[in-house]
Amino acid sequence: MKIIDAVLGWFRPDAITTESQVKRIRLETVDSTNSFLRNYTPAADEPMTVAVAGYQTAGRGQGANTWESEAGKNLLFSVLVHPVMLPVRSQFLLSEAGALALKEALTDYVKDGIRLKWPNDVYWKDRKLSGTLIETKLGGGHIKDCIFGVGLNVNQTVFRSDAPNPVSLCQILGHEVDKDELLDKIIRKFSDFYHLLEMGGYNDISAMYHEALYRRGGFHRFRDADGEFDGAIVEVEDDGHLILRDRDGRIRSYQFKEVEFIV
Repeated sequence: MKIIDAVLGWFRPDAITTESQVKRIRLETVDSTNSFLRNYTPAADEPMTVAVAGYQTAGRGQGANTWESEAGKNLLFSVLVHPVMLPVRSQFLLSEAGALALKEALTDYVKDGIRLKWPNDVYWKDRKLSGTLIETKLGGGHIKDCIFGVGLNVNQTVFRSDAPNPVSLCQILGHEVDKDELLDKIIRKFSDFYHLLEMGGYNDISAMYHEALYRRGGFHRFRDADGEFDGAIVEVEDDGHLILRDRDGRIRSYQFKEVEFIV
């Protein structure tokens, strides 16, 4: 790979590499890789950009949440793509595709127990292995830009935040994992699933996502604004709504943050 020492905007990257139409930008320290890519202007012939950080000073989760990560131990990266082929009403497919890419790459290391918790967290059994923050920019009825910000626990063994159920690959496997090798696998899988979206394989992606859902069978405990209840997952709709059926047979529909899994 050719290493280019360059200045892009307001930062000096540690390395910029381009391979198979995927540009990778490595950053030692940055506020967040999502914020970096929001201020980044890709070249016209740059369909996918990956920014990888050794440490984030302001790593973000969903909403006001932060993402805990020990410096140099985990994968902290964002992927910028331009899915203009995808109608706005179908944008949840991007979330499904990104989550499936992570799951498929992780399955090379952990054969059993990797599931996708709606909308796009990656779980091992009842513990959180990865979280994704997705930001989109719309234009002309289509999605102009989409940034996937991923925090994946790889080699960290002690978690000091109040996050209730984190786990890392190292804790699961009992040994450290080569982060660069894992990132290579994730990017390849991401490229595969993104290509499937480009080819119109919406039903395939949706079916694989539903098959991989955490707690997809039977009744489990949930909590909404009215309190706790037992619910069974019926489906995730194309717009991302989670559809549950309670024990009385009532169908309940939720947007993200309107219902909580009780783990």
